[in-house]
Amino acid sequence: MYTRRTPRTASAPTASASTASAPRSGGLHRRARSGARTAAGLLATAALLVSACSSGSSTTATASAASAAADTAVLVALPRPVPAALSPYYRQKPAWRGCGVPGFECATVKAPLDYDKPSGGDVRLAVARKKATGPGARLGSLLVNPGGPGGSAIGYVQAYAGIGYPSEVRARYDMVAVDPRGVARSEPVECLDGPEMDAYTQTDATPDDAKETDGLVAAYRTFAEGCGADAPRLLRHVSTVEAARDMDIVRAALGDEKLNFVGASYGTFLGATYAGLFPQRTGRLVLDGAMDPSLPARRLNLEQTAGFETAFRSFARDCVRQPDCPLGGAGTSPGKAGENLKAFFEKLDARPVPTGDADGRKLTESLATTGVIAAMYDEGAWQQLREALTSAMKKNDGSGLLALSDGYYERDPDGRYSNLMFANAAVNCLDLPPAFDTPDEVRRSLAAFQKASPVFGEGLAWAALNCAYWPVRATGEPHRIEAKGAAPIVVVGTTRDPATPYRWAEALAGQLSSARLLTYEGDGHTAYGRGSSCIDSTINAYLLRGTPPQDGKRCS
Repeated sequence: MYTRRTPRTASAPTASASTASAPRSGGLHRRARSGARTAAGLLATAALLVSACSSGSSTTATASAASAAADTAVLVALPRPVPAALSPYYRQKPAWRGCGVPGFECATVKAPLDYDKPSGGDVRLAVARKKATGPGARLGSLLVNPGGPGGSAIGYVQAYAGIGYPSEVRARYDMVAVDPRGVARSEPVECLDGPEMDAYTQTDATPDDAKETDGLVAAYRTFAEGCGADAPRLLRHVSTVEAARDMDIVRAALGDEKLNFVGASYGTFLGATYAGLFPQRTGRLVLDGAMDPSLPARRLNLEQTAGFETAFRSFARDCVRQPDCPLGGAGTSPGKAGENLKAFFEKLDARPVPTGDADGRKLTESLATTGVIAAMYDEGAWQQLREALTSAMKKNDGSGLLALSDGYYERDPDGRYSNLMFANAAVNCLDLPPAFDTPDEVRRSLAAFQKASPVFGEGLAWAALNCAYWPVRATGEPHRIEAKGAAPIVVVGTTRDPATPYRWAEALAGQLSSARLLTYEGDGHTAYGRGSSCIDSTINAYLLRGTPPQDGKRCS
């Protein structure tokens, strides 16, 4: 499923970003173009989330060998001394150079491809920073990650965080981003070309018979085979645990004793993993739109499906109060609005509508569903979604929903896709065992998914099948992260978050030994920089003065 976090643009209100398919801010200006879904149209949607929640690689450990049950496994901290074989990586001095973006400089930092065999080759990690502007004493580096997995942290820091975070934060911290291994500028995984991705995103994600099921499975196989052919070695080493270990090398290269970090959506899993592995080197961590690493993939997908239903019902209640809502008039219940939308999806399944697209694409059920889901990340996109639905349902014009879907997939006007979806699947499928292994398993779970979301459940259930055909076996397992000995960590949850249900923030805060749970009572994905002065001032105080909020603080 998806949990990316999409940055707002520099012109968006306040300072902060959102996640994966999150707003990419009002009007869906989502991430920075190199900044953060899953398998085919709708497919792509679901896979995103799953990966975000997984954890693991060969370095993931359990509390004891006897702890076979996934829900009892605990991520064990690595030894504090740096192993001799890794010392050359920790002693690196980045050679900073201009990035072509005013105010920013870039460098490359090396990390071992395989931490268990450091002499077996390197991965080159792209790093960007904007130095603290002052006034005030420099507090070190503040690493940011917009989520995904697959979102470009460099794109995010250059287009938003480095120029849009609160001025007082940017005055005291060097704003830093590193694209995780396999993502964007850091040896990106590539799977399909533009026309192949166009076909993939239009695949029918709600198969009605054996032929359509075979077509969906074939699409997943083609996608997986493309990824495997492009990066057969790297594909085995893009886990979240390895990315977290890479961050420790970057921390050392920057000259910081501790890691300060703001992560959104999947970025919370990355940050929590860092804290679990390196609790003594954990500085000020903000985990916004938190994920629960203790859940298996199927349950993650199911709970996120319910989260999107919650978000849709909020949208529907707002929509029917507007004079132009195509899902019903005043007094129409959210359930009835959902039935009307589902009926529209079914019509598209039989007869896609024109879009005016230069490449001849029509609005299919999969593309339309992805477009609607994309708008669930931020209430600022509700008007755009309402207008797009009106055009498609009343005027036979699917261009608006296609644009929302393209934004979610990071498809540019020339038909080229970023590597977001490729990296997303690569990390997801390595971090956790598949949610489903066969189409029959999906069918047996359809009722549960449809109960969780009558609108999106069927498509999201089938989307969770994609990792079943991945060319590399998963190395991670569900586990708890306690990070005993870490400094206070701020975990942020939004009560009606579509992509990372609020329960996940409660769960992660319950696992982390030093967590302080900060709650935003509202809609949308993530909370920092989304308009709540209470949330923003609380997080700013923590970042600037090291003052964490009282556990359980609530904002609106």
